[in-house]
Order: sequence, then C-alpha cells, then structure tokens
Amino acid sequence: MKNLRMMVFSLCLAASFASVQRGGLAQEIHPSGGPSADHSVVATFSIVAADPGAGEVGVAVASRFFTVGNVVPWAEAGVGAVATQSFANTSFGWRGLDLLDQGLTPQEVQTVLLRDDENPTRRQFAVVSADGEAVSYTGENCIAWAGGRQGPNYAVQGNILAGEAVVAGMEKAFLETEGTLADRLYAALLAGDANGGDSRGKQSAALLVVKEGAGYGGYTDRAIDIRVDDHAEPFQELGRILKIAQMNYAWNQGWTLFTQDQPKQALPHQERAAKLAPDNGEVFYDLAVIRLAAGQEDAALEALERAISLNPKLKKQAGLDEDLSTLRDNVRFKSALE
Repeated sequence: MKNLRMMVFSLCLAASFASVQRGGLAQEIHPSGGPSADHSVVATFSIVAADPGAGEVGVAVASRFFTVGNVVPWAEAGVGAVATQSFANTSFGWRGLDLLDQGLTPQEVQTVLLRDDENPTRRQFAVVSADGEAVSYTGENCIAWAGGRQGPNYAVQGNILAGEAVVAGMEKAFLETEGTLADRLYAALLAGDANGGDSRGKQSAALLVVKEGAGYGGYTDRAIDIRVDDHAEPFQELGRILKIAQMNYAWNQGWTLFTQDQPKQALPHQERAAKLAPDNGEVFYDLAVIRLAAGQEDAALEALERAISLNPKLKKQAGLDEDLSTLRDNVRFKSALE
C-alpha cells in the first residue's frame, strides 16, 4: 500500500440492480428483489470517478449512517479509488488499491476480492483506476433497492435506496456537469438526494479527491478530504465545506509551487484561490507574494492592499516579510503599512 489511503466505512449498503455502460451502450441486470431492509443495515449511495487529464481520482458518498466517510471511500493518487459498502468489508479498500497498484484491472480486482470473501452476495463496491476504467458490483442479496451503473471514468451504486432513479440521476449529473472532478462528484450526490436518496433519510456525507503532491506542502496526495459526520442537512453542509476545500486545494498548489521556486507556475493556482475566497486576507497576502516573485510588482501591491484591508493585522507581517523585501522603499507599500 503506497501513500495515504482514505478509509471510509458504510456498514451496510445494498443493491440488486447493475448497469454496465460501455461505448454509449448500457447493459442492465435488473433487481432480483433482494431481502427487505431492516434496522441493522445502513443505506448508502456513492460514486467513484477519475479525471485522467487532471491526474485526479475520487469518491463521494452519502448515507443514513454516522460518519460514512470513515468507512466507504478509499483512494490513492496515480492508482485509483474504491468505495466499499453494504455489510462493508473495509479490507476491500486497501486491498483493492494494492491490487490496482500491482497492475490488475478493476474487473480483475473485483474477481480477486470476491473470490476469498465469506459473504460476497451481500457486498456492494466499486473500483476505478487512475486511467478511468471502472466497475461496480452489487451482490444478489443486497437489500433493495440496490444497484449500480458504470462507464468510462465512473461507477455509481447504492443500496436501500428510494429506487433506480437515484443511481440514474447520479450518473446523468456526473456526465453532464462541467467543472472539476470535485464539482462533478458533488453534483452526483445532490442528484442522488434529489431523486430520493437513502430510503430512510440522511445523516452523513463525504468527498475525497487525491492527486500526486496536492496535499499541504506537496507531501501527501490529499487534494480534498472533507466529511460531514452527523447533520440534519449533510448535503448542504458538505457543499459549504467544499467551497472552502476547493479554495484550499488551489492555495496549497500555488504555495507549494512557490516554495519550489516556480512562481509563474504557482500564480494561476493562487489567482484561482483568491477568486474562490474574495474575503480571505491571507489568500490575498500570499497572492501578493507570488505575484511579486513572478515579476508583477503593481499587481502584487494591489493584492497586498486588498489583504490588509481585509485583515489589518497583516501589516506587521508584511513589514518583516523577506518575501516582500524588494518593496520596502516603494511609496505605495509604505502607505499600505501606515
């Protein structure tokens, strides 16, 4: 197992419908009827997905279950992602990633994981590789309504759902939404909820996106790693946190590149962070530093003035900061610090 893995637990997910989409054609395995839901199981719907062009893979999940993000989602940059749910065998997460890393395809990973499992007919899980190959599995004894769909770069699945419309809506939203992988994963969750979601209600949600070197300082692959463990409106709360996480992702990328003496490459990321957080003084402060290092003195002063207007306490830091030392004789700089 390489790098960090995200384990997320969904104690019980169910499904009895599977749809496999390849080349625009869908093959469907219709619900077997499955056992009825009881209070010992947890309903969950999830999506695993990859954006090979961006070098990102991720998982999003929601459930009527406390801290679902601590069980279901697993992902590793450059390798792939796994969602394991419905009487979840959480070893499918790290084992699935290890098998992908060894060169197995998602379909081969599915075969290996089920081969040695003591209860395969009640499992539900999905695997996507970093290059976008995906597979979704729903055991025949998962609790209805349960099922999944898959296609290039994604797989969606769920159990104890309001109906097939949940996964159909998730698939449609993912395919039709523009934006980052995180945007598309979140859109899929919202669509699942809008189409009935978990038949017993909602409680928790999580979203994970990994990319090589995207974590703080470039030391980990955690680009976005957010959870709502217990909330009356977990989808709204996840969306609120996601806005912050998207900004932080861009900020991390910008500052990491700056510390690696690549200010011009850092600048687009930091500009995005500032656009996403127009009221964050610290973001504009670092934007000033990076603009200056990239040779944009006037733009750097503009960002610094904005930063200080948002947080006057930054004046002292600016006066001592060696990254801004070339501005110390600048009249506009001095005026900003008064």
